[in-house]
Amino acid sequence: MDLDQLQQTLREKKSLFIGEETAFRSAVMIPLVEAEGEWHVLFEVRSFKMRKQPGDISFPGGRIDATDASPMAAALRETQEELGINPTTVKVIGELSPYIASPSFVVYPFVAAIDYHEITRSYNKDEVEEVFTIPVKWLLEHEPYMHLVSIETAPPANFPFEKIMNGDQYQWRAHSLEEWFYEYGNYTIWGLTARILKHFIALVK
Repeated sequence: MDLDQLQQTLREKKSLFIGEETAFRSAVMIPLVEAEGEWHVLFEVRSFKMRKQPGDISFPGGRIDATDASPMAAALRETQEELGINPTTVKVIGELSPYIASPSFVVYPFVAAIDYHEITRSYNKDEVEEVFTIPVKWLLEHEPYMHLVSIETAPPANFPFEKIMNGDQYQWRAHSLEEWFYEYGNYTIWGLTARILKHFIALVK
């Protein structure tokens, strides 16, 4: 092994985390719209006809396809497919830190300014039930609340317990997940969307 060559390899751009290449990778856009003289964050209510998470509140986004040039390209494509926004009219402001939900799931969030009036005329009703906005000022003034969700490790019956110390009596580390909630009128924003939103609002502050 050549240590100089190894050093050069380690200096080169690496994956974000071990397993990123095989993880489910998705990208979302936090759309900022100007309405009534102030900035709002726009949200989607997923169509009740959707097979997964119908009625949930989300940002436009989805899986990064092999044909997408980058996570940002995927976020722009999904925004166009869901909200009908021409990517050339979107002003991408920046990228947030990726959210690594697990070694098999990572989300790349972006922030962009878009035309609210264009959205209200063109969103895809097969995927989006409705759109609504929340003033950034309101989000800055109202803290979300949090609940903890316990996560248990449950190895399958064919797990090779005989290979590890203490076998089937091994003490797996307990995990808990913070779930954040924003309440705005009749809307409840939680889960992945609330987690990314909370991070974004902390940056704005």
